[in-house]
Amino acid sequence: MNLTDPIYHDEGKARQHIEAIFWPRGPVCPHCGTGSNRIAKLAGKSTRPGVYKCRECEKQFTVTVKTVMEDSKIPLTKWLMAFALVNGSKKGISAHQLHRSLGITYKSAWFMAHRVREAMMSTDDGPMGGPGSDIEADETYWGKNPATSGNRMAIRRMNRIVSLIDRQTGRATSIVFNGAFNADTIGSYLFTRVDRKSRLITDDAHAYKRPGLDFAAHESVNHTQGEYVSRLDPTVTTNTVEGFFAIFKRGMRGIYQHCGQSHLHRYLAEFDFRYTHRAANGFNDAERTAEALKGARGKRLMYRQPSSLAA
Repeated sequence: MNLTDPIYHDEGKARQHIEAIFWPRGPVCPHCGTGSNRIAKLAGKSTRPGVYKCRECEKQFTVTVKTVMEDSKIPLTKWLMAFALVNGSKKGISAHQLHRSLGITYKSAWFMAHRVREAMMSTDDGPMGGPGSDIEADETYWGKNPATSGNRMAIRRMNRIVSLIDRQTGRATSIVFNGAFNADTIGSYLFTRVDRKSRLITDDAHAYKRPGLDFAAHESVNHTQGEYVSRLDPTVTTNTVEGFFAIFKRGMRGIYQHCGQSHLHRYLAEFDFRYTHRAANGFNDAERTAEALKGARGKRLMYRQPSSLAA
């Protein structure tokens, strides 16, 4: 992150930077999807910078309309810096640090961080893997440790997290898997998220055995016997997904520390995104930030849901 870049100090440059990422072929109306040949930029003295008008639907818009930045009073320069800080920090950055670094209130920084995470949430619901692919699947727990608490209620506060790693593409995807964990539930999830022509690699948890029969192959390592790399085939290991868990837990313990269950899926999405777009997969900090910005389109996250949309 180059802090001297004009996009972090000049509002006009920041807007141009976002427009170039969102509209590489010219402005597109977020209301009706009309292309740049029917878009006019308004340049009147009373018009604020960056306003366009669609000649098709007759509506005005800016580059932030129908994005996580819509209706925000925070300057675009600070939005760009927030995206860069979140994406450039391997284990994340706290809302308190954003509050100090950006010079905004803690409440604004907290909400801003969640909107950045909303942009980082994957919209790719297609299955991982395929012929010749290895998919590692494993689970871990996050929350208060019942082994040290001596409290049955603490066990209920533990969240089971299931993560999948595609070794070939480096893609990571995770969910909070509360409720029953058995062959039926994990099988339903795996069949949705993993191409069955893949080789599935897990630990020796019994729940994986029956679903594993439906994949091209299912290999496992016997953790209960102290085996972490198969003695017969060194490619059979869950060390990759366990390495992902290590990064996630270091970030949650050292940076975020307090995370309610209602927001845990957003933090998981943040770690999934950074892992999928890490340097080993060919992304530097600037490219990762640009990919996160692309994800800001078509998403809204409001501090309070309107009453008409509330559950």
